Amino acid sequence: MSILIRCVLLIALTPLAALSQDKECKKVVISADSDYAPLQWYDGKNLTGASIEIATSALTAMGVPYEVRYVGPFHRVLKSAQEGEIDMISSLKDTPERREYLTYTNVALFPNPIAVFVARGRSFSYTGWNDLIGKKGGITLGNQFGNGFDEFLRAHLQVEAEQKAYMNFKKLELHRIDYLITGYYSGLAFLAASGQNDMFVALKPYVSESDNFIAMARASPCIKHLKALNLQLDTMRREGKLKLILDKHMALLPKRAN
Repeated sequence: MSILIRCVLLIALTPLAALSQDKECKKVVISADSDYAPLQWYDGKNLTGASIEIATSALTAMGVPYEVRYVGPFHRVLKSAQEGEIDMISSLKDTPERREYLTYTNVALFPNPIAVFVARGRSFSYTGWNDLIGKKGGITLGNQFGNGFDEFLRAHLQVEAEQKAYMNFKKLELHRIDYLITGYYSGLAFLAASGQNDMFVALKPYVSESDNFIAMARASPCIKHLKALNLQLDTMRREGKLKLILDKHMALLPKRAN
């Protein structure tokens, strides 16, 4: 009887052992918003940019294997993190909704101001959020902005979401929307790359000014590396490497416009 019981237990536990192996962190799969230069963008072959370099540099220093994976527009990146298909998002804002399935590093990568872009010649008086009420705006699907603006947007603003920033800039050009809310640096990067600097302008003040962070999927077994990642990012921050990497990719923007 004891032999039979042991055989039954062995058969029953085998799938659990296999499942446990499947949940091992063999490598960290990294993705990000593919339309957010210079922080990160897809060049047609690879995801690249400042946040990708920071994340991969940190993991390399930690001796942790990784894979940078392009999964499509940002809303798909978020969905992939929710469903456990990726382990890390290399740069995004910390919001309550995202904390339901993401855990953030405690070291900020860099500031990411959010701006209102309008078509040149179709500007309007703008001193703050309330000036957007009654106008039609655009955002990129999946974007959130922090500092309470997301709640204000849902309660008071009329906005349309598109998958890519270029779609919203085209709608601005065609007067289908009055303004576009997006990252200040990413907006400038797109305009430089597309040769449209003279067609649009960013209004001040910024919609919000808050930092971007690396985040790990809560369901990922690779979350065990979060503590070491925080230590490595803090070292890179103190040594000035985070700013150095961002400055390097900022300097590439004029070259991308050529």
